[in-house]
Amino acid sequence: MIKRAAKTSPPSSARLFEESHAAPPAGVHVANIDGASRGNPGPAAYAVIFRAPDGSKLCEFAKMIGRETNNVAEYYGLVAALDYAASHGIRALRVRSDSELLVRQMQGRYKVKNAALKPLHERAQKLARGLDYFVIEHVMREQNRDADALGNLALDRGGSVGTASRSESASSAEPRSTARIIESSATTQTVRATYKGGVFIPAEKIDLPEGATLDLRFRISKHI
Repeated sequence: MIKRAAKTSPPSSARLFEESHAAPPAGVHVANIDGASRGNPGPAAYAVIFRAPDGSKLCEFAKMIGRETNNVAEYYGLVAALDYAASHGIRALRVRSDSELLVRQMQGRYKVKNAALKPLHERAQKLARGLDYFVIEHVMREQNRDADALGNLALDRGGSVGTASRSESASSAEPRSTARIIESSATTQTVRATYKGGVFIPAEKIDLPEGATLDLRFRISKHI
């Protein structure tokens, strides 16, 4: 008589809540994530689109992360979504990704063998366990086209992009406006400056909003 091997299931810490037949709580936010790499590895970016429980778009943001693979970029998107949830009081989150590898690894169905993915996977698992409710699911690419387009926009612009469709006060899930990681649409401006005493001194006046964050890329034209 041949005995059939018992079917194994993912570890409980990584198991989808649906698999344990738990009813979703009220107020589940949804985050569509995506990662893009032109060259794989090559210039890479991640994108996140957050939707409130009523389905309205809460925010979207994307950022270049340098030269990476698609899989690393996907994990950056997941970690960014989880970080956003943690810093904005979101306790129930459903993540949708078109990366089967990322989803199955987070569910515990695939092993994480790539050394570059292991620390990202561990961080994502830790953040996910900090939520009251977390589900990650695989969707087809056409169902994730908005996040894909946003990530490619960040690559085209060579920086960060993001918009918010609602005011801060409109969402009870965003109690700390100073913790927002939404980044305004990236603009590029060339400015000449002198470096003296550890400080960059612009050659002309720069019109910037108070508290603006700058990504500095400089070329030394003269060295004294």
